[in-house]
Amino acid sequence: MADLQFRVLPGPLSPLVDKFYRAHRSPMRAREQDRVWVAQRHDILAALCLRPVASGHWLTGLFVAPQQRRQGLARHLVERALGEASGPTWLFCHPELEPFYRRLGFTPGPTLPAELHERLLRYRRHKPLLAVIRAGGPGADSSAAP
Repeated sequence: MADLQFRVLPGPLSPLVDKFYRAHRSPMRAREQDRVWVAQRHDILAALCLRPVASGHWLTGLFVAPQQRRQGLARHLVERALGEASGPTWLFCHPELEPFYRRLGFTPGPTLPAELHERLLRYRRHKPLLAVIRAGGPGADSSAAP
């Protein structure tokens, strides 16, 4: 991993992450307000988006290129991104991924900010998802009610 770079993708380069997602047939896309993090050598190997929400962030769009999986890229990318984020971070995951996120410090979130609560209800119409949270920075309130 020594030659790997973890960084925030500058705004003008954010279309590169959508190209990365499309190249792997992922429906994920970055939004203008997202802080996009990537792991790359020459090409992007993994990406995630941190979207501002309530007093923290919603982690979305975590994707690792299939040929790069099982090498710790997702773990390192999440740790780097959240190491610089303030406030709590929420995410939605499939139940089978909960142990992975638990190892990264996420726990089941009893409450969500209103906009995430509504989104989770919509998503759950089509697939089972869990909401988890990782408390961030000093004074972060992980129990913010909708």
